[in-house]
Amino acid sequence: MSYGVDARELYEALGRYEGMEPYEKIVVPWLDRAQGGYRAWLATAAEDGSWWAEKGTEPDGQKLVWEFYALHRVSDRLLLTFQPSSDSPGSPDLRPLLSEREYLDLFTSLGMTSFEAGDAFDPFLHEIVEVEQADAPHAPIEITEIFWPGLMLGQLLFNRAGVRIRAGIKHAQRGVADRSPLYWAFRRRHRPTVDLSQGWGSNSQWRTGFRLDYRTPAGDRLNVAGHRPIDGSADLHPDHTENLSPEERLLTPGDRRELLRHRCLLRAPEAADALAGSPAWERDLMPFDWRLPDSEA
Repeated sequence: MSYGVDARELYEALGRYEGMEPYEKIVVPWLDRAQGGYRAWLATAAEDGSWWAEKGTEPDGQKLVWEFYALHRVSDRLLLTFQPSSDSPGSPDLRPLLSEREYLDLFTSLGMTSFEAGDAFDPFLHEIVEVEQADAPHAPIEITEIFWPGLMLGQLLFNRAGVRIRAGIKHAQRGVADRSPLYWAFRRRHRPTVDLSQGWGSNSQWRTGFRLDYRTPAGDRLNVAGHRPIDGSADLHPDHTENLSPEERLLTPGDRRELLRHRCLLRAPEAADALAGSPAWERDLMPFDWRLPDSEA
């Protein structure tokens, strides 16, 4: 079923645009066409359930997961301007630039609500962008600055707020928590990112799933579409393709949970020396299907 617009169309139009008014010329006309069935289609994902597993029906849950991924790619492109610059060659192009108000107008027009940091750091709500290392190793994480607001669609987390934090090295290590690969993200200016679209062709990459995290009255539900136990399966041979990889097994259970909750590692892993034998281990790591035990959900 067609809903009149799609997020890939918007993403590609923003990438082609070379003028000075991307919001008025690209975003507003797209939003005008999105206010009917498209917005209602997105709203079917607002509450935790099994909608994402529905295939071949209307609405098709699989197609909606892909659409949220494409919409998140739009957000990733627009958030570049709010991020620290990178010293690496080939840093992502910052065009087009939208103000924070225009960014929020785009997504709130689609039914989302914005939030900022709040009083306490929460990995469900906050993405670490910069780390200021506190002198005391056990100093807890505290938010010192907000780079961009976060977005929710009902119970569904769409995008976390970007924050600068201050913390002791036992909680968040500068150079790791803010510069190691960020998973479930397509692009950041200041750090590498890893998602399942990378390496695929111009069409195939858009059939990438969006990570589904829900904040419900019963608690947080992380990566609800994941199907691989985060600690591996005792019912499968350790080398089975559906079990943990050797690199995943070198991470401690705490490392894996940290990565799932924060979408990155916060400190160098205990097995850093062993992992160094696989120089590409961070890019080869596949946490995208990890699922917490029901007792921890």
